[in-house]
Amino acid sequence: MARLRSALATSAGGIVVSSQQDRISLVVGMRRRGRDAVTWTLPKGTPDPGESLEETAIREVTEETGLEVRIVEPLSAIEYVFVQDGARIRKTVHYFLMEPTGGDLSRHDVEFERVRWIPFDEAGSLLSFATERELVAAAAARLAAAGSPS
Repeated sequence: MARLRSALATSAGGIVVSSQQDRISLVVGMRRRGRDAVTWTLPKGTPDPGESLEETAIREVTEETGLEVRIVEPLSAIEYVFVQDGARIRKTVHYFLMEPTGGDLSRHDVEFERVRWIPFDEAGSLLSFATERELVAAAAARLAAAGSPS
């Protein structure tokens, strides 16, 4: 059995939040995985050469959601391991709490088949990955302690 080579990967993304009708919501996107499977996830992506994590997060969230955003504050990073093309990849995704400043969800790119706002209390049952569900729960607690965003 061949040994897997190891690699590191970094991405950055955001939890975009908005208060609508006294309810805090966030943006999620849906991707197809195979013929029948879908994943609901937070927007994120890989840095371009020379780009800071903050610049990457803003660019990727804008591309994937269609929203123009600004960073409110950094959040925790998520780490996970996966295997791809004969390599075991340890990935770190740096997240930022963000708020929209313009744009429209209808302008999202092809990375997501569908993008929508959901109430924070629905994220636990919709998001596909436990690490993202935990991050959203921590962000919700932080927002509740600080008061809701704009």
